[in-house]
Amino acid sequence: MKQPTFKQRFQYWFDNYMSRGTVALIGGLAVLSLIIIFIAAAIIRFGSIAMDGESAPTFGEAAWMSLMRTLDAGTMGGDTGPGFRIVMLLVTVGGIFIVSTLIGILSNGLEERIENLRKGRSLVLENDHTLILGFTPQIFTIISELVAANDSRKSGAVIVVLAEQDKVEMEDAIAERIPDTKNTRIICRSGSPMDMTDLEIVSPHTARSIIVLSEGDDPDTHVIKSVLAITNNPNRHEKPYHIVTQIRDPQNMDVLKLLSEKDIVQPILTTDLIARVVAQTSRQSGLSVVYTELMNFGGDEIYFKKEPGLSGKTYGEALLAYETSTVMGIRRVDGTILMNPAMDTRIEPGDSIFAIAEDDDKIQLSNSRLPLEENLIQRSVKVSKPTPERGLILGWNRSGSIIVRELDNYVAKGSELLVVSEVDDLEKQIQREVGKLKNQKLKVMEGDIRDRALLNELGVTEYDHVIVLAYSHLGVQEADAITLVTLLHLRDIAEKDETPFSIISEMLDLRNRELAEAAKVDDFIVSEHLISLMLAQLSENAELKDVFADLFDPEGSEVYLKPIGDYVATGQPVNYYTVVEAARQRGETAIGYRLMSESHDAEKAYGVRTNPKKAEKVTFKPEDKLVVISEG
Repeated sequence: MKQPTFKQRFQYWFDNYMSRGTVALIGGLAVLSLIIIFIAAAIIRFGSIAMDGESAPTFGEAAWMSLMRTLDAGTMGGDTGPGFRIVMLLVTVGGIFIVSTLIGILSNGLEERIENLRKGRSLVLENDHTLILGFTPQIFTIISELVAANDSRKSGAVIVVLAEQDKVEMEDAIAERIPDTKNTRIICRSGSPMDMTDLEIVSPHTARSIIVLSEGDDPDTHVIKSVLAITNNPNRHEKPYHIVTQIRDPQNMDVLKLLSEKDIVQPILTTDLIARVVAQTSRQSGLSVVYTELMNFGGDEIYFKKEPGLSGKTYGEALLAYETSTVMGIRRVDGTILMNPAMDTRIEPGDSIFAIAEDDDKIQLSNSRLPLEENLIQRSVKVSKPTPERGLILGWNRSGSIIVRELDNYVAKGSELLVVSEVDDLEKQIQREVGKLKNQKLKVMEGDIRDRALLNELGVTEYDHVIVLAYSHLGVQEADAITLVTLLHLRDIAEKDETPFSIISEMLDLRNRELAEAAKVDDFIVSEHLISLMLAQLSENAELKDVFADLFDPEGSEVYLKPIGDYVATGQPVNYYTVVEAARQRGETAIGYRLMSESHDAEKAYGVRTNPKKAEKVTFKPEDKLVVISEG
């Protein structure tokens, strides 16, 4: 084999050295400068070269003079003597080359550093931060909610985002949608949430909670891999990680349960949750607003509190023990959640109550309370027998089958349900996924739900409730556009007919909700919005998972909006203590009310008031509703 020449070896060494980066280049220039300075100083000293009329300088002085001319070319302007001028000219020319090169290297190094910062690859050194993995439209709601939750933290808070997007683009999008982050800092980094190396950038081991967003063509796989990258990380700590995420396919819930042995992994089954809320809300206008009020950080939230002063007392007594908080249930020492238990249920030592309150420190026992206005409580109310209902579903998505099954659990025997969509072989799909229905007769037909002639032919005014679902096989904006057009037709039909019927819609993009509000629809079910609210709540308080599971479970107690006239007299002022007592006497927990005169006012939460002060007096109208937790 032919041996490389000296030139080739030098070229190879030089290439390797140049590839070491800015610091190595600056070091090389410094060495070259010293060589030039010392050579010039040696020539001047040992050649006895001096300026006219002066003696030859010492080596140190000659080196200093060479250094000055290297850094500043104008210094040689006062040099005299032909020999001295020639040497200093050569030094100055070398200095010009070195300084120019140094400026170029520094400029390129600075640009490279800025580019690296833009790539978002620098290490995050934070503790007790909230880590969000992924970047979807959900992130804006989640960050907004976390900013509101962190507002009370005096030391401020930090939210770190890791996603496979440009760091600057993520920061600009967040700043545009959330201009005021108050005392919360937002830090973005670029990388794959499924890559252990990229995860180390955002310090997952020091985060207080981690939110994993589902994204991509196979969102469940993305979530599972991201969770695995955290829980199976060789650098993980022994303490359990608190991970909140969402899953679409129920079969993948078992996989995440396997990952929950050491850690607190809380997945939300999105299709199941949204389907239940749609089914419940379709029969109770305003229920989605109640759920939103309970899950956002903008007003009151749900907190746990151990209250020794209630030990030995009954749940019914606890309902009237607070003026500014609303008790919802009891959590036993073993963690069992009792939502709206029997009124004679005893609160045992070590138990906690969970209540709706402005903040956890606002849950304080009331020293006194207004007297109950017993004469305003309705003692006897006729319980009407459930009558068969007619329901109409326009459009279809992965939640549709669950909605059909949930509706069958609520409606009276003999009810009818018609599904209209453009999905092929839908009837067979429903029969396969739902099975035999016990209370309602199902009919499926194909058609364009935007077609006004079809809607008129269907006679939508003859249905008790209409559900508009966004097509899941289409893009988000295209699906929402179809929903919007359908809603406008339905509202126009409703305004021209005296027969009231509820219209429930599902929006995929929160930004389209404002457009839908112009249609004056009774309720909006914004899928990603509700899920985002729950993700934010669980990231702040893992204990709420069991409360939400119980709240949305069709078994046991649920939230209902019932006529206020069934509880208290209308048309005259009544304090809310009396309203709570009226519900208590029927084995129900009152958590708020809805004023129907404000049902179309978004600024007033569509008339919904949760956790009202019990000392306040309200004059209800017959059409107003009481929000209660009840078994039926």
